[in-house]
Amino acid sequence: MAVAVDLHQQFPRRFVPAEADMGVWSQIEPLFRTLLDARPESPAALERWLEDVSELLAAIDEERARRYVAMTCQTDDPERERAHLFYVTEIVPRVKPLAHALDEAYLTSPHRAALPARYRVLDRQIANRAALFRPETVPLETEEARLKQQYQKLTGAMTVVFRGREHTLPQMARYLQETDRAVRQEAWELVARRRLADREALEELFDRLLDLRARIARAAGFPDYRAYAFRQRERFDYGPEDCLRFHDAVDAAVLPLVRRIHAERQRRLGVETLRPWDLSVDPLGRPPLRPFEGGEQLAAGVEEMVARVDPELGRQFRFLREQGLLDLDSRKGKAPGGYQSTMHERRVPFIFMNAVGVDDDLRTLLHEGGHAFHMLAARDEPIVEYREAPMEFCEVASMGMELLAAPYLDVFYRDPADLRRSAREALERVVLIFPWVATIDAFQHWLYTHEGHSRAQRRAAWLEVFRRFGAGVDYSGYEEEEAALWHRQLHLYLVPFYYIEYAIAEIGALQVWRRARRDRADAVRRYRAALALGGREPLPALFAAAGAEFDFSERTLRPLVAELAAEMETLAPEA
Repeated sequence: MAVAVDLHQQFPRRFVPAEADMGVWSQIEPLFRTLLDARPESPAALERWLEDVSELLAAIDEERARRYVAMTCQTDDPERERAHLFYVTEIVPRVKPLAHALDEAYLTSPHRAALPARYRVLDRQIANRAALFRPETVPLETEEARLKQQYQKLTGAMTVVFRGREHTLPQMARYLQETDRAVRQEAWELVARRRLADREALEELFDRLLDLRARIARAAGFPDYRAYAFRQRERFDYGPEDCLRFHDAVDAAVLPLVRRIHAERQRRLGVETLRPWDLSVDPLGRPPLRPFEGGEQLAAGVEEMVARVDPELGRQFRFLREQGLLDLDSRKGKAPGGYQSTMHERRVPFIFMNAVGVDDDLRTLLHEGGHAFHMLAARDEPIVEYREAPMEFCEVASMGMELLAAPYLDVFYRDPADLRRSAREALERVVLIFPWVATIDAFQHWLYTHEGHSRAQRRAAWLEVFRRFGAGVDYSGYEEEEAALWHRQLHLYLVPFYYIEYAIAEIGALQVWRRARRDRADAVRRYRAALALGGREPLPALFAAAGAEFDFSERTLRPLVAELAAEMETLAPEA
């Protein structure tokens, strides 16, 4: 049974000196040397050595995370940009070879085989890291990190002037929910044109990233970056062929429902074709849902929702608010998107998002809150790798929280009609995530198995895959905008091949949701117990602990989509 987390527990340094500054290389390097010079003389001593390694790596990673968070919170601050860039170009490249040397020291320890069974997952991770490491890739990865920051800066600076006022692009999402179609079209066109204004810079940036990634893969001995990325992402339990089968499963099991959703939307809107600016508006012409004003009201409401899921989780969310571990409102200069970052030394999460007062912001904060609960559940774990699960399960934590909290939307919606509307729109978004994940994932498979492709070939490949899963949205007259839609997907630039995880996890989360519909207390208990495992178990075992099966084939997907469709029918509007 999951127990309460001690949120105020401190984790004082034991190996790293309390005064050591993890932003200064001359204070970091001697600590690596001390660990490398050590010769653990027993399995127990090797365990203690691994904990010391974890402590050092956690301290370094927290310094990196702190600078990254500061930079993304204000991308137009030169000092924050400099501090982050210094760390990823001057400190991280020096850490990598020494961290690899620690991996090798562990792998050659005579006491490795005698460690308790709990270290088996860690052993596999270390062996995989060591096999992938090449000194010659370190400067390539450093350059990649620098280019990623350029993407953050470029997109964070994008604003438009609409109705006499400057808006960030996330803030413009509100206007896509307006009932006046002309307003929606104007807003959509303005954002699309703004993105197109930087098309050349974004394409050039991506070309450079592709070249770097291909060189990294070749240096590590892989035929292409896809093969390298699957190993780097520790995808021990599935491979590229499973992903391709998932694309086909979406085609067969999900797209028919997507087409019905779009056809019903088109009918209710009374439009000749469904245009990209018609996808967020209420099809019955009701005014947009505006559940809150400002990040503080959002945070207070989500805390109440989470507390109704489980009082202990509500207490944890209140801790995040009290400790200033949330940055929720959109503003000029803030990087796009949302994330949860872990401060590994203090063992606390930080949530970043761009809230603008729309219904979808509720799910975003619940989503990132699920990640935060996952991190907190395993904060007592001394091994840093075990404080994080594989991303396929990390997203079960986040998507599962969205679904577990959904019955408590009345915190924000007192009107039953608004409540039903929000609940149905949330389920529609669950359905629609599958074709979008398939789109991005299929595009990445093409990108990284067609080395040396031209921009024209890339454009054609994007349009082919986008139209395969696009379910008939009409972009006629906006072909340039359609061809550049992938520029907005930051994962393609920042975390290549990290996207299929959302679909795998959504299938896991839907199994948690299905269980909760039958026995809510049992589903929440299993959810929290699985989170408390952190990364100590292989991926299939983590899913099993949550009461789900690790499978993302049509066999598992089809019945879940059918149950979603049935539930959506019960929430259908009368008109």
